[in-house]
Amino acid sequence: MTHTTTVLEIRRHVQDQFNLAPDAAIKLIYKGKVLGGNNNNNDDTVPAFPVSVPKNAKVVVMATSGTQVKELNAGRSDPTIRGFEDDNDAMSHTQKQRALGKNNFHYWGPDVGQHKEYKFCRFEACTWQSFGHRPGSQTPHEFQAMQLLEQLATDPGIVAVLVERELVVGTLGEMDPIDDRLMKKKQQQGACLLGYNTNGGARIDLKLRTDDFKGFLPYSQIAATLLHELSHNWVGDHNAIFWANYGQMRVEYLHRHAALAASGYVAHGKTSAQLAGVAVDCRNGMTSIHEAVLAELQKEMAQHGVPLAMVAPAITARCEEMTRDGTALEVQGRTLGRNSAGDNDSSTSSSLTARDLALAAAERRAREQQENKKENDES
Repeated sequence: MTHTTTVLEIRRHVQDQFNLAPDAAIKLIYKGKVLGGNNNNNDDTVPAFPVSVPKNAKVVVMATSGTQVKELNAGRSDPTIRGFEDDNDAMSHTQKQRALGKNNFHYWGPDVGQHKEYKFCRFEACTWQSFGHRPGSQTPHEFQAMQLLEQLATDPGIVAVLVERELVVGTLGEMDPIDDRLMKKKQQQGACLLGYNTNGGARIDLKLRTDDFKGFLPYSQIAATLLHELSHNWVGDHNAIFWANYGQMRVEYLHRHAALAASGYVAHGKTSAQLAGVAVDCRNGMTSIHEAVLAELQKEMAQHGVPLAMVAPAITARCEEMTRDGTALEVQGRTLGRNSAGDNDSSTSSSLTARDLALAAAERRAREQQENKKENDES
């Protein structure tokens, strides 16, 4: 073989040496690449090694009889076996359905799902490697954790908060209860980490399972943690501004469930407030919502040294605003808690809402408290 030997000449030599039939399909492979084409291809007329023949060159020969090729081409694929392309298509479809909250899991009813714009884009539960699912394992499966994340994403109260603030969260995930380093650091400090927010809402991770891994935490607790982490989209520190914003989000969340219950909406024989575990907080409308949120804030804020009086006016203002606004809970076509006339109304767009004014007041009180503390330290 010389540098002028063509692929066709090598192919014919192989055919003679191995007594192959004229219709046999022959492939010549050198260093992972096919030389020329299949059988009578125009590429066969070019030299196999136009520059020089490599020393100790090894060409792999693959041959298939013409009869076998015809049988394979005429045969039908097994419908029970899915190919790689079908696998990818099925996975893509499943991910899209999960992102839209439109899979077969309808916890809040068949017509309740995520908003088309303001939503959680992806879901990520801990895989079996985190827990080692084995016979006798009592921890909920990854599929159940994924359903719980989707339940949170399609919660009418959560959807209302996302739409009101025009929020989009990249990933809603399950916090690994075993290997999470942030959780272990908090435990060493005597605290308990239930979730965290990464890069201003790019990703939110929540603790879903109990400490013994035998089940999930109460749903109402997980939903409150999610609102807590959403509030960190604006404020990182647990100061008065953070708690005022979080408290108003809790008001909106409970108000949405109270409104659905008052409208007579039920799913699986229960109101959404019952499904969310907040029926007691919604039993007397805005009165019980106001009391429940203030009681919750007083308990949570005590751990961070923030007095309730600094944020209570903001919570009260938000409750009053939502009570006055009969369209405050409509999530389609309008932004929650605003005038139904829309942003074209100059009297509305040019003035702050009661919620904005209350947040500004909470910020002012927080700043005054810091200045007074600084003055006392200096004196």
